[in-house]
Amino acid sequence: MPENDSRFTIHDSRTPAIHVVAGVIADAAGRILLARRTAGRDLAGLWEFPGGKVDPGETPEQALARELHEELGIEIGASSPLIAVPFAYAHKRIVLDVRRIEDWDGAPSGREKQALAWAPPEKLPRYAMPPADRPVVAALLQPDRYLVTPEPDAGEDDFLRALERALAGGVHRVQLRARTREPAALLPLAKATRRLCRAHRAQLLLNGEIVLAQELGVGVHLRAAQLAQLRERPLPAKLPVAASCHDAQELRQAQALGADFVVLGPMAATPSHPERAPLGWDGFAHLRETVDLPIYALGGMTCDDLAAARLHGAQGIAAIRGLWAG
Repeated sequence: MPENDSRFTIHDSRTPAIHVVAGVIADAAGRILLARRTAGRDLAGLWEFPGGKVDPGETPEQALARELHEELGIEIGASSPLIAVPFAYAHKRIVLDVRRIEDWDGAPSGREKQALAWAPPEKLPRYAMPPADRPVVAALLQPDRYLVTPEPDAGEDDFLRALERALAGGVHRVQLRARTREPAALLPLAKATRRLCRAHRAQLLLNGEIVLAQELGVGVHLRAAQLAQLRERPLPAKLPVAASCHDAQELRQAQALGADFVVLGPMAATPSHPERAPLGWDGFAHLRETVDLPIYALGGMTCDDLAAARLHGAQGIAAIRGLWAG
């Protein structure tokens, strides 16, 4: 890791993280290039986004250009940051710093005898990958904002109008949070919310209501107390399951349960959870290392925090006030 590049330094007494860069390279058809790890290397046989270690004194951009020339025989131009994933393997810690390659020349070939594959984006989840690469796939395919609705205490018409504005503004993943309502009383609003989400091609999850979610064919967002009690995934694979997490134990439980993504926080002090100490970005990055799930940063987040979230391995941000258009 370059001595002057402190963006990916994890500030504790453990073994320093190795800074690794990788590139997302797309062809004219939108397919993404993967490379297979060769025999004799860690995680041999798994597919990954091509790249390698940052040498002392190099910037990430310089390292990526060098690695892709050495591995693939291509010359790259402009690139932009996608996500940087901290991950702790049994024998090492890394930060996988991934950039979108916006311009490149040459015909990629496996110059180190590695197999290559051009994968349509929607098929990326089918490839067996190292754990650190899996959040990269999620960053490419899934929304970077997760709207948690406020309690619908006011008129439902106003609530639905505000929701529609948020959806029109680009929100594509929504949690309907209405903890003050029993399922029977929630049903009409849940149906109206489902209709709006479908119209905007957004994914809907209900906070805590497993039975109602299955009845409506939508996802469920598990509360931390529910997560602790469950021993198997509460919905079939076709319906999304998310969970609220606050520590490493809850993150591991969510992964063992087969959750599709989680929220982690609070990142900052919030009126809704004044009793919880804020994690901050260093705390978030430490916990990010423990699982390969997509993780949204929650607590005082706004769209202005998206870049910092991705820099610390987050899928994006989850928010009520920061994303609600009411």
